[in-house]
Amino acid sequence: MNYIYLFPILGIIISYCYSTSDKFKYYTKYIIYSFVCIVVSIIVLIVSIGRPRNVKNAMLSCILGQVASPLIGIEWEINGSENVPKDEACIIMANHQSALDILGMFHLWPYFRSATAVAKKELVYFVPFGPCLYASGLLLIPRSQSEKSKKILNDAVEVFKKENTHIWLFPEGTRRSDGQIHEFKKGGFHMALSAHLPILPVVYGAYDFINHKEKRFDSGKQVINILPPISTKGKSIEDLDALIKETRSKMIENYNEINNTKLNL
Repeated sequence: MNYIYLFPILGIIISYCYSTSDKFKYYTKYIIYSFVCIVVSIIVLIVSIGRPRNVKNAMLSCILGQVASPLIGIEWEINGSENVPKDEACIIMANHQSALDILGMFHLWPYFRSATAVAKKELVYFVPFGPCLYASGLLLIPRSQSEKSKKILNDAVEVFKKENTHIWLFPEGTRRSDGQIHEFKKGGFHMALSAHLPILPVVYGAYDFINHKEKRFDSGKQVINILPPISTKGKSIEDLDALIKETRSKMIENYNEINNTKLNL
């Protein structure tokens, strides 16, 4: 039997299922996204042999990873790139509601020139993504050891400040897809205050074209707004709670604006 004839038949079956079943489309898109991330991670790991723990590897990951967006039908609208500080490092704070936020980072990263991110150390064992994060110079912290994590962050922020490298955090800590911006953890704000670096709020709108309960993943546009930086100059640790409240309030307000605008279109 000539199995070559099975390929067009299989293609027709997949195409039919993709166009008629929301659940099939939902899982297929996430498989495509994961596959792209795996391939990109392997490429970056190979390249990083010559430049290990280099933030330039993160930029390469993002440029290559952007190919996933058209494959799964997401268009990204990024506003406020002029708000990114040009002559100094900053602490980037973004809301976290989906695994696809990483895909958004792929499209945002070129605006930051030089950047790294904070991730939990346990991810390093998640092959090949974890080793790729390590090779890309990300700050990997043990979340269960708060004092050790704080020291790692405080030591690193001084180095990145001198190199004008931005540091990306998801201050909520854990992603949630319930349409809310939850309470912020304090670690990143400690960093900003101790190093006197501005905070750059980044707001993802709701993924209104995805419904996890119904297993629906349509094509759609995702809006990301980069808000004006919030200065920490002249502020001290006594201003920590007020700084967190100001940052979160501005992000919630903008998040609601994005979603209300999309509803009225």
